[in-house]
Formats: sequence, structure tokens, C-alpha cells
Amino acid sequence: MKCHFSSLVPFALALVGAPLAAQETDDDPDQAAEVQSAEAAGPPADVATDRYGSQRPRGSSVLSGDWLAVGGGFVVAANYSGSDEYRVLTVPVVAANFKGIGIRPRAAGLSINLLEGMRGDVTFSAGPIFRFRGDRTGNFKDEAVEAAGKLDTAFELGLQTGVSFNRIFTRFDRISAGLDVQFDVAGAHGGKIIDPGLSYSSALSRGAVISLSMGAQYVDGDFADYYYSVTPEQSAASGLPEFDADSGWHKAGATLAMGFDLSGDFRDGGVILGGAIGYRRMLGDAADTPFTSLRGDADQFTAIFGMAYVF
Repeated sequence: MKCHFSSLVPFALALVGAPLAAQETDDDPDQAAEVQSAEAAGPPADVATDRYGSQRPRGSSVLSGDWLAVGGGFVVAANYSGSDEYRVLTVPVVAANFKGIGIRPRAAGLSINLLEGMRGDVTFSAGPIFRFRGDRTGNFKDEAVEAAGKLDTAFELGLQTGVSFNRIFTRFDRISAGLDVQFDVAGAHGGKIIDPGLSYSSALSRGAVISLSMGAQYVDGDFADYYYSVTPEQSAASGLPEFDADSGWHKAGATLAMGFDLSGDFRDGGVILGGAIGYRRMLGDAADTPFTSLRGDADQFTAIFGMAYVF
């Protein structure tokens, strides 16, 4: 399970799909007590009844096979990367596992893991990703930034790959490292983004998970020029000084996320809640550009809350 600091959707909700919440029953410290209670009550020890009255094999999990999570949430984020003004966005949430393929929300997009069915102490992820990037495409709150002109929406396609080391300190945690590479295919910035990340995730209980993720983003010259340069024409229109941006690391940060199941057990599905807080620091020309240094702030914060139903 790989979570990047840049995710501006409630990726805490996607944590419910992790094997942390669907461990084999041999790793369940409470299984023996459950079986003893069931035997004392009379029903077969290998059958459990969930909160809706449905029966399933004891120790099985909705998340151990195919599942779907749908919901929505709220995101508080900067108006654009480098802005000092914030807005509240409503976002849909979709996450799923289907036939060993995992689908997870990303910042304004989705990732697909073709290796989601892997199990063991070391697992890998690989697959396509996509996202929309809408920086400075409208809803301006700064007159100078608005005068510099509206940008086009980018549609970025790429690949993600990663490795996870499971059961590091407990039987229910993991450390993951991953790399995303994306390209704009809509003709907006026409550039490339490289996004490495590192995360630690752990189940606090059957109904609570937590994740701390860190990452940085490297952009090429086309991306930097489109979003951070100030051309002579933009300077004349906005009053901002001219600026020529180049490739480099343009942001780094961390995100703390948590997910909760309202019944106290992720394994029976139902309603889950997710939340996250994040901090990013603009770097290099992304921090030095007048859009950030004069009209914005290099310190960027996000807050996320969402709800989804898993079945």
C-alpha cells in the first residue's frame, strides 16, 4: 500500500483495502477467543454472523477477495501549488480489488496495481496511473495571478511501481517504497513528473489503521516553465517580475492518515471514515517564482476527511 504526500483525495479511505485489515486468520490474535465464545454460545465455530445478520466463514474478510468502496469527502487545499489562499473541494472516492487487481484513489485521479493479489513478507506493486492537474485553471483569488492568465488542465498518464516489506515490527505493519513517473498527454505543460515516496502503515486494531508517508517530486523543464515561469507578456499584464524556471525538485512533504471502521472491524465491510493532514514545502524555482514568493507561500497544508461504504 503506497500513499504519496501529494494525494489531495481521502487516501486514508484506501487503507481499508490493505492486507493489514485482511490478515490470514493465523495472524489474528483474537481468533481463539472468538472461536471459544462461539462454541459456548452454540452456533458452529466455523460460522460467524456479521452486523447485518449475514453468515460468513469465521475469520474470513470482505477484504480478502473482491470488494468495492464508494464514497466522498472534503479536501482543504491551496488554491494552486504555491498559493497562500485555500479552498474546500468535494471529491468522490472509489477504491476496489477485483481478481487480484487493486484500484486506489490518487490526487485527482486513480492508480491501478496489477500485483495486488501478492502475499508474503515482501510484495510488489506495478501498474498504470492517471490524474488531472488543474493549477491556475480558474477560481482565482489573487488579481495578479489572474492577470497572468489562465492555464490549461493537464491530463497525466504514467506508471507506478513499488515494494512493500510486511510484518516489520508487528504482524500487522509494513514499510513501502514506490516511484511514480507521469507525462502530460493533453498538451498543457507537456512535461514529466517523477514522484518517489516512502510510507509506514500499521493496524492499530481491527478497526483502525494509520499511515505516515513522505515524498518529493521532481519536474522537468517543460513542467517548471509552464507553471512557474513569468513571461514578458505575463509580467506586463500582472506586474509580476519576469522569471525563468528550470527543472528540479519542486516540492517535498509528509502526510499522516488514519482510517476507522464504524463497527470496529474492517473485515465485515460497511461504513468507514478516513482523515489526513499533510504538509508540503515548495522547493527550488517552485519556491522562488513570483507566483509563490510574492503572491503565495512556500509552506502548503492540506486537510482531508471522507466517508465510504465497503462491500
